[in-house]
Amino acid sequence: MNSKLFISLGLCLTMLACGGDSRKPLTEYVDPTIGGVSVLLETTRQTMHLPNEMLRFVPLRNSMLDDWLDDFALQMPNHRRHWVFGFMPFCTPDPESVWSAPGVCNNDETHPYYYRAQLDGVMFEFAPAKKSSIVRMTFNGDGQHTMRFRSRTPIGFYDHEGNRVVTGTAEFGPFECKENMTAYLYAEFDCDMHDIHYPGEDTKHLMLTADEGARTVTMRYGISYISVEQARDNMKQEIPAFDFDRVKKDAKKTWEKRLGQIEVSGGTDAHMRTFYTALYRCSERMVDINEYGRFFSAWDRQVHESDEPFYVDNWVWDTHIALEPLQTILNPEMEVQKINSFIEMYKESGVMPRFALTSGEWAGMTGNFTAVWMWDAWQKGLRFDMETAYEGFRKNSLERSLLPWYSGPATPLDSFYTEHGYFPALRPGEPETVPQVDTNWERRQAVSLTTVNSYSDWCIAKIAQMLGKTEDEQLFTERSKFYRNVFREDHSMMWPKDANGEWVEPFNPMHDGRAYFTENNAYIFNWDVKHDLKGLIGLMGGREKAEAKLDELFHMGIGTPKFRFYNVLPDATGLMGMFQMGNEPSFHIPYLYDYVGSPWKAQKYLHSLIDTYFIDSYLGMPGDEDGGGMSAFVVFTMMGFFPVTPGTTTYAIGSPFFEKTTLHLPNGKTFTVKAKNLSQENKFIQSARLNGKTLDKPWFTHEELMAGGILELTMGCQPNKTWGSAPEAAPPSEITL
Repeated sequence: MNSKLFISLGLCLTMLACGGDSRKPLTEYVDPTIGGVSVLLETTRQTMHLPNEMLRFVPLRNSMLDDWLDDFALQMPNHRRHWVFGFMPFCTPDPESVWSAPGVCNNDETHPYYYRAQLDGVMFEFAPAKKSSIVRMTFNGDGQHTMRFRSRTPIGFYDHEGNRVVTGTAEFGPFECKENMTAYLYAEFDCDMHDIHYPGEDTKHLMLTADEGARTVTMRYGISYISVEQARDNMKQEIPAFDFDRVKKDAKKTWEKRLGQIEVSGGTDAHMRTFYTALYRCSERMVDINEYGRFFSAWDRQVHESDEPFYVDNWVWDTHIALEPLQTILNPEMEVQKINSFIEMYKESGVMPRFALTSGEWAGMTGNFTAVWMWDAWQKGLRFDMETAYEGFRKNSLERSLLPWYSGPATPLDSFYTEHGYFPALRPGEPETVPQVDTNWERRQAVSLTTVNSYSDWCIAKIAQMLGKTEDEQLFTERSKFYRNVFREDHSMMWPKDANGEWVEPFNPMHDGRAYFTENNAYIFNWDVKHDLKGLIGLMGGREKAEAKLDELFHMGIGTPKFRFYNVLPDATGLMGMFQMGNEPSFHIPYLYDYVGSPWKAQKYLHSLIDTYFIDSYLGMPGDEDGGGMSAFVVFTMMGFFPVTPGTTTYAIGSPFFEKTTLHLPNGKTFTVKAKNLSQENKFIQSARLNGKTLDKPWFTHEELMAGGILELTMGCQPNKTWGSAPEAAPPSEITL
């Protein structure tokens, strides 16, 4: 036998013996430290958990450059808003000296399923289950083996049962929630503890010490929102023995399955790390808080008996754009369960949530975007009690206030909006007269309130049409056109208008902020008409003029020193010209070149944006990640397409980052994007075929995706300015009701 053939045969047999797959586990591409240093806004957090499960563990530090760990938060009830049950082990000659001391981290290793930190004298390890977790501590220094529990909330305390069990409670909330929520802890050690005591009479903190002979100490614990007893039962259900390696192995297997829903190849290791880290962050929330047949709902303050999941912790302003559409593709059954949870919250409280925290409704941000999310899911084939959901959308739009950060009945500003078709803006220096408006920071946001509610009302109109509610269909269709009332045609710009119907002057569309817009400026909200892009382009004077406005956005400077610009617009991060990559209302904008006849510009800018702002380092997040809201943009964009208008079934094509991307769909089919000749330079689409047929338009549909198939893109280093450029090739987007 030829020696080379013999060697090749041996390698093949070795691969078969190992399962036939020599690739690195997908979890090895996930790095939760990416984005752990923020230039301006919130850092991402090292969060260890199972996909969309209740238990979320976070090491508490200022950023990844900080080697001091305040505590290990044994639970994060709400995404980067609450941490409870602080825990820290020490190897110290004087336990009384560490009541308020940080843990000093010399090295740590982070995976979705496992965390390890080398502290001074202690190796700390963690692995998650669904509603419980396990911790292993190896003491390798001189001193007593001390463990500290600390309350992370103003109201909380610890107790102990015998020498091995610690229990705890912690109240968190409420923001605009009605009452605090309570989390419960049950923790058990595998060896006896001694010298268990509080600092004086303060039961908010507790310290205990293991025997010096106990070099390795293991702690398993459960979390509950029902009771300490339920926390204990959750722990025993999931972690019946002190078997750290089993919990770690099971958690890794769970994550490999979730990450394996999308397989990519033919990209750089850096792109693989960026992509799979983003995909991991897309499973941080919502979280199922059903505790084996029971859950506590903050919406009616009751414990419910149910075998159905109850999902909480969703900021719909952030997640309706890309995260929920992504999960509608990958996990439609879970998506229905999440929607059903929102409908249940409405039934219990009479309010369809905007931000459904674990602790209850938080009237965060703007818009009636729950309607957008649910209409998008319905359009893509998911089914649920839309009649009840519609009742909640309609009430939010017509009877409750649309103001940001306020939950309550309609105000005079809402009545004005219904009558006149726009939210009235205040002139510079004019005092606020409506007490429900936040005058310290958020302000009226008059223009963006008009644009975002035009979009959500369009979705409500479509739902009304589907339900046969003709009068409502007509009402909400007219409301969907209200954005036109704040478009100033002589400036081709969204512009604030006062209560007398006069344009506000002076007004600087670049530098005037929250009085008129949400976290951004007029240059971003100029494009906030996702439901009627054809109409918007017409207002701008046609495709050529609209394209010129897009070009201006991506090339203009900020016109003032950065410290002045960010003093007004601190959320406008990740700039390319005036385009703001670090904030959600910008995500769809690069794809708008598909709508004006120049898809090649989208292809160019998207590659520049990902390679500049979403790198595989501590600095790899340009703005607030918001629990998957921004990461879902990365996942879609690196696959090569994006849902510009949730509520339709259209995906606009960008430019992929991998030679091959395969989505393993829940119906057993696969959809594959192949990029022939792809390289850093070859980012421009030369031609396209969908299932073997020529594709001359820069978009495809959800139905085509879910049917399975292959999108083949031939790439080149020079733009093909004719591909997808014909007016009839533009993705559909117009008010047709």
